[in-house]
Amino acid sequence: MNRRHLLRGIAAAPLAALIAKYGHAAPAAGGKVNLEEIRKNWKELLVVNADVSLTREPLKLSDAEWKKKLTPQQYHILREEGTEPAGTSPLNQEKRPGVFACAGCGLPLFTSAMKYDSGTGWPSFYTTIPDVFETKRDFKLILPRTEYHCVRCGGHHGHVFGDGPAPTGERWCNNGLALRFIPKAG
Repeated sequence: MNRRHLLRGIAAAPLAALIAKYGHAAPAAGGKVNLEEIRKNWKELLVVNADVSLTREPLKLSDAEWKKKLTPQQYHILREEGTEPAGTSPLNQEKRPGVFACAGCGLPLFTSAMKYDSGTGWPSFYTTIPDVFETKRDFKLILPRTEYHCVRCGGHHGHVFGDGPAPTGERWCNNGLALRFIPKAG
């Protein structure tokens, strides 16, 4: 990360926190969210014969293989723990029913039922499909953050914060380029 990106990130952090705290919509308009049901029944939003991996068995590729498989931007995010610019992902506006899978290995990570508008400029989710991420502490912006990686390929997706909506209070802030959206067939 170069100095300019670091300084820009530090300057934007307070604004992003304010937007996240006051600018997001609730996951379910007026209704209560049954978190257990959403996590348990995620496959209902997956298209039959979808091109995804349902195994969490580790996927190990060489650096050269990852560079062939991913775009340069995806490689930077997933393999070098980069971040895309806020507001650049078309997935911010994605409202259709479906599943969000890892762009690196195809493991389903989130569903449309877990997504909400955080106002931060990155696709955000208040929960995940169970057991799809590993987390670690990140001090790249001086203050500690919780970074998360795909359990199957180790790809970096983003950071989880404690300023999300009910019922979890979590904001899984994800790079859009690290995801592939699979719409539910109508």
